[in-house]
Amino acid sequence: MTNDFSQASLAAACDPAKRSWLESANEPACDFPIQNLPFGIFSDARHAMPRAGVAIGDLIVDLAALRSAGHLAIDAGEDVFVQPSLNAFISLGRDAWRSVRIQLSALLDAACPTLRDDPALRARVLVPMQDATMHLPVAIPGYTDFYSSKEHATNVGSMFRDPKNALLPNWSEMPIGYNGRASSVVVSGTNVRRPMGQLKLPDQERPIYGACRKLDIELETGFIVGRGNALGEPIACGEAEDHIFGMVLLNDWSARDIQQWEYVPLGPFNAKSFATTISPWVVTLDALEPFRVAQPEQTPEPLAYLRHEGKHAFDVELEVRLRPEGAATASTIARTNFKYMYWTMAQQLAHHTVSGCNTRVGDLMGSGTISGPTADSCGSLLESTWNGARPVALEGGETRTFIVDGDELTLSGWCQGEGYRVGFGTCVGKILPARG
Repeated sequence: MTNDFSQASLAAACDPAKRSWLESANEPACDFPIQNLPFGIFSDARHAMPRAGVAIGDLIVDLAALRSAGHLAIDAGEDVFVQPSLNAFISLGRDAWRSVRIQLSALLDAACPTLRDDPALRARVLVPMQDATMHLPVAIPGYTDFYSSKEHATNVGSMFRDPKNALLPNWSEMPIGYNGRASSVVVSGTNVRRPMGQLKLPDQERPIYGACRKLDIELETGFIVGRGNALGEPIACGEAEDHIFGMVLLNDWSARDIQQWEYVPLGPFNAKSFATTISPWVVTLDALEPFRVAQPEQTPEPLAYLRHEGKHAFDVELEVRLRPEGAATASTIARTNFKYMYWTMAQQLAHHTVSGCNTRVGDLMGSGTISGPTADSCGSLLESTWNGARPVALEGGETRTFIVDGDELTLSGWCQGEGYRVGFGTCVGKILPARG
């Protein structure tokens, strides 16, 4: 692998005028243009073993095959691309991530004949997305979910407490979070079964055991830790982004009625542990760099360990669609933007480790529900229906207060450039009936 790349070469890989010889990658609405090149794990009929790939247009670059053909240089003692997760590749460090993207950007450029003019090589290293099965992109040692949208926290606080005191005193001082279950994180396309649990009905003295009646989504993003820290060695806020490999879409399914009964005094447990869905492609921070924007003003000024200079938010458009079982079309039920998040990813990671907590490559950090300032920008049905009081209208005449069995929820996200977009693909899950 060569590390002789510069800021100029990194910027060239994100050049909005750059075009690929692959026409599907040049479509304005394509999530995976040459400026993106996200990483994932896939398999296909030719090779059942999951392995590393990069998305370009409607194809996947088989990184192991490309390296075997002699067109991808990387310093690694083992074949990090013939692995069921990206962890071994991520562990090589940021120089390796950048080198691979820059090499791919050159090979996929419209002016490069290496792949463009070699049909046999293309057949060997390119796989149609429609023929591939996507897998979890990383082996996740740990999962943490935050609560970092001021609009979301204000809505929830107003709903269940005094609207004048919607935010608890600690919310504006630190990124609030909890440790979730890494074992139940699943990849997009995996069906999710409605959870069972204890429910406390308002007209009964004791709880009952039954299926969740208020099943909800949480529209989130997540970031993947690319470089861990040693136990007892916190990550400085100003250096935190150097520890992040990239971002995914994340749906932290929530059983609101189970949560309402169980969360005092220790917070979410069974209401969140049954499933969390993430998108299969990890978009690197380098690909997101052109869409960096200023984060919201923070008042009061954070304590010193949570301060960072510059812009640390990203302009990512987000959307949620719901399709009832048997329906021909899906209805858009929310549109919002990641740039509204009050606490940044860097602040979340710095706060997570300030106690000396160690993180590991592949750790997943959820942003928390992302809501915006308008009524149609709520990242959960809890908010948009005000806990079921105001049903959401769907195309075809149906309404929803919460999710019903058979509903399919699709999260999508993208950064919009001039004539191109850097997208995340989709994060999809369908609800199956409860067991029990």
